[in-house]
Amino acid sequence: MPRLPFFTADVFTDTRFGGNPLAVVMGGGALDSATMQAVAAEFNLSETTFVLPPADPANTARIRIFNRTAEMAFAGHPMVGTAFVLARQQPGLTDAMFEIPAGIVRVSIERDAAGAPVAATIAAPQPLTIGETIAVDVVAQALGLEAGDVITEAHPPIVASNGNPYVIAELTSDALARCTPDLAAFRAALAAHPHLGNRFSVHVYCKQGRTLRARMFAPLAGTWEDPATGSANAPLACLLLSLEPDSSEARFQIHQGIEMGRPSLLHVEARRAPEGIVATLRGDCVAVMEGEISV
Repeated sequence: MPRLPFFTADVFTDTRFGGNPLAVVMGGGALDSATMQAVAAEFNLSETTFVLPPADPANTARIRIFNRTAEMAFAGHPMVGTAFVLARQQPGLTDAMFEIPAGIVRVSIERDAAGAPVAATIAAPQPLTIGETIAVDVVAQALGLEAGDVITEAHPPIVASNGNPYVIAELTSDALARCTPDLAAFRAALAAHPHLGNRFSVHVYCKQGRTLRARMFAPLAGTWEDPATGSANAPLACLLLSLEPDSSEARFQIHQGIEMGRPSLLHVEARRAPEGIVATLRGDCVAVMEGEISV
């Protein structure tokens, strides 16, 4: 029975047991998708990654990302955390290029004075795309709120993506703290929007200038709530920049995971580029566990 090394890290935090945990499995090239999915379910974290040889030798690695129930085209904290894990094993690694289903993710690694990796910055693999608007009542019911808790002055609840689509909605500060996902309402919402695949993931926020607080709920994907969601905060930042026609870039500090007791901090920059509005994400990381998994 093969035994593969794995490592875990807490991502988007500089404090162990904060942020969003990630499991990184090495040497799983012989595993089929079903086994990878079973391993991810066994870890029971928001995501688990598998580091594989790249299809193009010019790139660093091919990364497959699984949540508890399905493979993902892109997710932010797995990219940041996987880069951190690889940098701990490769002292000379300062930049990386990861192949994922959504495209190529470029990564820069930060090290402290002793040369130990402490953070990583990634570029989202795709520019912002805006999808359909979602009825206020649908979002409110999914989160156990009233329609008046959803703020629509800047934008309605809307699907946005930089490689992974989310329903993004602004809430009052009080409502953000009161969110209580309703699984039946999530199922009804997905049934009404089947083109979103097997996910109806809702990312909600409140803001004060460039400082945001956010929460992300994806119970249909096995994540009741996520402590830190890079692939949701990237389109959130891009969406907010799109509402400022006179701005070429915007930098946000986004706090997430507070209500879960896993405080996280994401530094997100959105900027206008020839291909559209693009985003970079930066986060600190802390090593937590390592071992072997029998597969």
